[in-house]
Amino acid sequence: MRAVIQRVSKASVEVDNRKISQINQGMLVLLGIKKADTIKEAELLAKKAVNLRIFADRDNKMNLSLLDINGQIIVVSQFTLYGNCKKGRRPSFIEAALPEKAVSLYQYFVQYLKNENILVQTGQFQAFMQVEIINDGPVTFILDSDELQNN
Repeated sequence: MRAVIQRVSKASVEVDNRKISQINQGMLVLLGIKKADTIKEAELLAKKAVNLRIFADRDNKMNLSLLDINGQIIVVSQFTLYGNCKKGRRPSFIEAALPEKAVSLYQYFVQYLKNENILVQTGQFQAFMQVEIINDGPVTFILDSDELQNN
């Protein structure tokens, strides 16, 4: 499982010219799920995301987590995070989980965050979305469950 995490001062998602979610200070998580992912990876990544100290403290140092600031989060499914661009000009998505599997792990990830008492908004799974953000910093991190498991 792979996540691109962006610290935001605002973010929203539109589907068919209709705003379906919106947050203020917090993070936008673009979440990619691969074929081999399980609940274990979803929990690992969710736990890491909410505890990442990427928000400024009183001394303007990144020392606070989403939980510390009572921040909000939007989670958007993003199968293209598993696009392989090594050969040719057209990405291959062979590593990405099929929608039937991906949707259940996506929903599990979202529910895990909700269980942490975080205000969670989502995109719409398998929809064409317009994601608008004001990246605060800019601050962007990439988390990969394969790399986190080895630490």
